[in-house]
Amino acid sequence: MNTFTVLFICALIISFGVEYWLAKRQSNYVAKHRAAVPEAFKSRVSLEAHQKAADYTIAKGKLGDVDRIISLLALLILTLGGGINLAFASWASLVESPLIAGIAATATIFLSLTIIEIPSSVYQTFVIEEQFGFNKSTVQQFVKDHILQLVLGAAIGLPLLALILWVMDNIGALWWLWAWAILMSFSLLMSWLYPTVIAPLFNTFTPMQDGSLKNRIHGLLERCGFNSQGIFIMDGSKRSGHGNAYFTGLGNNKRIVFFDNLVNSLDEEELEAVLAHELGHFKHKHVIKMLIATAIMSLAGFGVLGWLIDQDWFYTGLGVAVEQKSHAAALLLFMLASPSFTFFLQPVSAYFQRKFEFEADDFAANNADAGKMISGLVKLYEENASTLTPDPLYSAFHYSHPPAAIRIAHLEIKPQ
Repeated sequence: MNTFTVLFICALIISFGVEYWLAKRQSNYVAKHRAAVPEAFKSRVSLEAHQKAADYTIAKGKLGDVDRIISLLALLILTLGGGINLAFASWASLVESPLIAGIAATATIFLSLTIIEIPSSVYQTFVIEEQFGFNKSTVQQFVKDHILQLVLGAAIGLPLLALILWVMDNIGALWWLWAWAILMSFSLLMSWLYPTVIAPLFNTFTPMQDGSLKNRIHGLLERCGFNSQGIFIMDGSKRSGHGNAYFTGLGNNKRIVFFDNLVNSLDEEELEAVLAHELGHFKHKHVIKMLIATAIMSLAGFGVLGWLIDQDWFYTGLGVAVEQKSHAAALLLFMLASPSFTFFLQPVSAYFQRKFEFEADDFAANNADAGKMISGLVKLYEENASTLTPDPLYSAFHYSHPPAAIRIAHLEIKPQ
């Protein structure tokens, strides 16, 4: 144990304590307001739907408490408990190549973390989602999805990891700049490939049929000067009762995607308004701004890692012996330990995301029917069992979207 160990433990205690406290505030606040629909929604949402949302939020909160404890214990076992040290020592004794040993040890740790998360995922899907009528997935589909995710993660992640580790071992003092450039280029490539290569492995995307809805959407796209590679309906209902709509892809590979259950829930004007909101994100360049912010933060992270990688106290402070010191071990330790130190950046990120949502709502209100945007949002809140009464402090810390009451009040001041 050294000074860095003490700092790491303090960061863990503070971040875990604040997160646990915020989660308790959220559950207590939602439970306290369960008995009555908020005044702004009394004519729009039934008491039964409001109470379902409250119970759903509380149930997910209880599972979140368990997940946090398991994640904390896993992190302590892997770091101060010597789990990472054991993985790297074991693979170093089995494999002559330091590069291959580093890749294998890193993959072993991530596979272990994936396995640890499976019971929670099972409970979320087949107990909580089932209880509230959202789960549409079968055991066979669940297993297939997880195997496919694991295979894709290995097929895509391991070559990327190998390239970054090779750069770290061979480029010299500025390896961190090259590694950052590789990671950002890879992220952009994956964003471009996702709609046509990755997503179809999990879902079926059917081009929207000709008709009044498609004509309405094309009219909106023309008014907004937006081009896409197509409008698609995704079979989201084969896994979940939750509905959504989104844009995906970059450049000339952009797609508009509606979940099938969303199309069945909202009328055409409401779907147009929801789509106008998504268009607002692109028109205000929110995607580019988030990419730039991510690039800056990741560059800073690689810069810090470039300094830490030569510090023996960084390894020993996190349970890795100097004999197992390697670039792979440093990269893994940094990925696992840094969230505890950057925890308080979360509300800053959430603030800007909520600001972007208001801007996208304004764009939707100016290019579609604000009243239809409101009614569509209310339906989404109700059908997805999203609580209408989140704790203000919890939502400020975690919510990427403004709370329902604030968001709709903002839209109501727009011409309808």
